[in-house]
Amino acid sequence: MSTPPPLPHWDVSNVYPALNSPEYQADFDYLTATLESLAAYLENHQIQKPDTGPVQQTPQQVAEALDYLIETLNNLLDLEQTMGAYIHAFVATNSYDTEARRALSVFQQVRVKLRKAEGRIEGWIGGLGNLLEAAIALSPLAQMHAFALREYAQQSRYMMSQAEEDLALELATSGADAWTRLQGTVTSQLTVEFTLNGETRNLPAPALINLRNHPDGGIRRRAYETEMEAWEGVKEPLAAALNGIKGTVVTLNNRRGREDALHSAIDMARIERSTLETMLAAMKDSFPMFRRYFKAKAQRLGKESLPWWDLFAPMGKTDTKFTFPQAREFILEQFGGFSPVLSNFARRAFDNHWIDAEMRSGKRGGAFCMVLPKVQESRILLNFDGSLDTVFTLAHELGHGFHNYCAREKTAIQRMTPMTLAETASIMCETIVFEAAVQQAASPEEELAILETSLISDSQVIVDIYSRYLFEKEVFDRRSKSELSADEFCEIMEESQAVTYGDGLDARYRHKFMWTWKPHYYHANLSFYNFPYAFGLLFGIGLYAIYQERGDAFVSEYQALLASTGEAAAEDLAAHFGIDLRSPEFWKNSLNVIARRIDRYEML
Repeated sequence: MSTPPPLPHWDVSNVYPALNSPEYQADFDYLTATLESLAAYLENHQIQKPDTGPVQQTPQQVAEALDYLIETLNNLLDLEQTMGAYIHAFVATNSYDTEARRALSVFQQVRVKLRKAEGRIEGWIGGLGNLLEAAIALSPLAQMHAFALREYAQQSRYMMSQAEEDLALELATSGADAWTRLQGTVTSQLTVEFTLNGETRNLPAPALINLRNHPDGGIRRRAYETEMEAWEGVKEPLAAALNGIKGTVVTLNNRRGREDALHSAIDMARIERSTLETMLAAMKDSFPMFRRYFKAKAQRLGKESLPWWDLFAPMGKTDTKFTFPQAREFILEQFGGFSPVLSNFARRAFDNHWIDAEMRSGKRGGAFCMVLPKVQESRILLNFDGSLDTVFTLAHELGHGFHNYCAREKTAIQRMTPMTLAETASIMCETIVFEAAVQQAASPEEELAILETSLISDSQVIVDIYSRYLFEKEVFDRRSKSELSADEFCEIMEESQAVTYGDGLDARYRHKFMWTWKPHYYHANLSFYNFPYAFGLLFGIGLYAIYQERGDAFVSEYQALLASTGEAAAEDLAAHFGIDLRSPEFWKNSLNVIARRIDRYEML
């Protein structure tokens, strides 16, 4: 039996030769020098939130200032994103790398200066009043960035005084950001002793979690029980981190005049609150159909309801276990059927070592894609285990990379895509690969296995995401009154799962520790990083239905959509495709696609 080829690690040496290289240091020096020049300009031209009344300048003066600020910010943001991603490439794959962690700490100080400059610019724009539109009319560059400038003006209403905003940014490095780093370090370095195939070894937490889709139910249960025990041992520092982060958000939201913790998340998502409520209502109405799926799965396993460790159990039968080269060829073939541009992009990602796929100690769990604007490339992290699920994940993350590719000629400000639309290309690419897998199924048992993989994902994005939304909402409500214990976090998580999973999940065996290892909860500037996934799935399904109707004619418009996701509200971009996000029917129609998968699942 031949040994499978080693899984790839990503290569970022074309960005900089090393963290201690002259090239890296030169860009770091340029970044800091440009920030100092910008800070001096802001001070000399009184670019900050005015203490009283509107800014007293002429439209021409404002237009000239906007030109300088837009050009400088675009340059700084491109370099900051590139250098930040470069450092993260080391930290995310090896949390033991002290040099990279030190570089990240130093770099975060620079980021604070950039965020302070952005805050001053946003406050100043908010104080322009009618001058803003007059200045935009005088500047072609401002016209190119009009959407972002108007958004800055709107969001400036929720700023504290300039001094308070500056202080909040400075304190974040040793406050909320430090709690974020703690969660990442604890979870990435957690290893557990586990016996698998007669061999006892230390498994990193992501590898243990991945055993939830092992074909052997006994192994799944032991992995679940081992995981529960492991999180029990580190729950206190993680609870401290979550309390610190959510407490910071509550305090800042109150000082900034936000309606609630959800307010800033909705604005960042660039959707209307009513759109979110409409989508959530449709999701809630879909729970009975998902419970049908859970019960059908339990019945196949000879149980009345599913314990957590069986939620991800494979069903049906497939002999397909992908090597990484096989996954590559399958994805490239399916992407080629959609668009040569997409397949050529993915081939470049594979050929140029943009992907880090191996599970190993010190590497963070999950999957993500990050952009490197200065070299117009992306890097993709996942923990590949050969399952069809991780093939879908790879296609998903390549979709994010393709999104970056389509927007590569846009400026940094124009590329600022909300989380809701950031999932557009990833869901499309995942759907392309899923549909091909179903069509190529060699037997009903193989079709069942493929449907199972998809429905596991769909149920996580609709049912589990809703539970995470409820969890975070309740945590914010309680955290505004006092800190929460680790056991209280567990209680809220189980209660949230009870609401969404209902009798589809065995009440004795939920996952009370989901809050510990999901990094989405641990970002002070990114609350409610849950509902955008559901938005992305349902929006992506809706777009795929249009693609099925229109074929090749859809592709060029779709690429134009991906290029412009940072330049309009979600409702307006969707309207170009005849989609009304304010209508319950759109969300119901997308959920009906999943319902038909469940119907087929029950028939097989």
